[in-house]
Formats: sequence, C-alpha cells, structure tokens
Amino acid sequence: MIDHTGIVVSDFERSKSFYAAALEPIGLSLILEYSASTTGSTDIAGFGQPPEAEFWLTHGNPGSVRVHVAFRVHNHAAVEAFYNAALAAGGRDNGAPGFRTHRYTDEPLQQ
Repeated sequence: MIDHTGIVVSDFERSKSFYAAALEPIGLSLILEYSASTTGSTDIAGFGQPPEAEFWLTHGNPGSVRVHVAFRVHNHAAVEAFYNAALAAGGRDNGAPGFRTHRYTDEPLQQ
C-alpha cells in the first residue's frame, strides 16, 4: 500500500494555497510544515487528515524532480527486505532506510 507521495514545486507559497483550496473538498488539509532549517535542505508541507500527511510539497526545481513514493510496511524487517531486494534488482538509493527525525518532531505547524 502507498503511504505517501510528494511533488516538487517552484513557488512554495502559491502551491500551498492552491493545494489547500483544491484538496479541501476531499477532506485533506495542510497539517504539517517544516522549514529548510528543520529538514536540512528545503521547505516541505504535508497535506492529509490528522495525524498523517499523505501528500507532500517540497520547494525546489521541478525540472530536476525525482519521484517520491513511500510504501507502508508493518515492521523494520520488511523495510530492510524491500531495500535489499530493490538494490539487488538494480535500484539505487539516495539514503539507506532509517527514521527521518524531522517528520517525528512536535514542531508546531508554521503558516
């Protein structure tokens, strides 16, 4: 099952406003937002139904976008098995499996 996905946008503020309006009728709202100083790279915003964001915006250059899709699993062993199978099948990573601590902080939503 897909856990979350995201896109890169060049105009972060405008995109947040657009998706807030477009997603509201289907019950999704802006619930998480992290600054570049928190993530270590760029601003991100998550839309969903509390407590989980399932659609993410990342501020960046859409012309150089890599796709981001995260699959939901039930334990760390499944993560490791998936990771190892993907690498063995010819996949490449941009970081080994592990907690992305900026996602699990109690930092308040910044608007």
